[in-house]
Amino acid sequence: MVEPTRRDFLFIATGAAGAVAVGAIVWPLIDQMNPDASTLAAANTEVDLSNIAEGQIVTVKWRGKPVFVRHRTQKEIDAARAVPMSELRDPATDESRAQKPEWLVVIGICTHLGCVPLGHQGQYDGWFCPCHGSVYDTAARIRQGPAPYNLALPPYKFLSDSKVSIG
Repeated sequence: MVEPTRRDFLFIATGAAGAVAVGAIVWPLIDQMNPDASTLAAANTEVDLSNIAEGQIVTVKWRGKPVFVRHRTQKEIDAARAVPMSELRDPATDESRAQKPEWLVVIGICTHLGCVPLGHQGQYDGWFCPCHGSVYDTAARIRQGPAPYNLALPPYKFLSDSKVSIG
């Protein structure tokens, strides 16, 4: 075994000091890319569902985007579940789009060119985008028009029977 020399110790100590110095310089550059507190506060939106009547659509803001919260009637749920997957351009079951059948939470931005669709409109009483004619059903699935995909689903969870957290 070769005995370590003073030179070996100096190389290791210099390398360790250099690594600490690089970390001390790089960390503030990386840390400044994190969002500030006001942005993090807007990352989640809580919605009180007790004020939304059956059949009503409420629009809330989440991360600067409109989010539609729809309290669906049994008739709307049944109509959405009766659609054969073969009729859908972007196939998705109603069950996969709504955590609770009576509540549908979707991002309110048309997947064609980013317009905001109007609720309770169109042939399927879902949403209609007046800019280019995209029509969505009561499960926010694309049924007609140029939009290629269903309205997107934001991450959300039910905090209770009367409160949902989006984000």
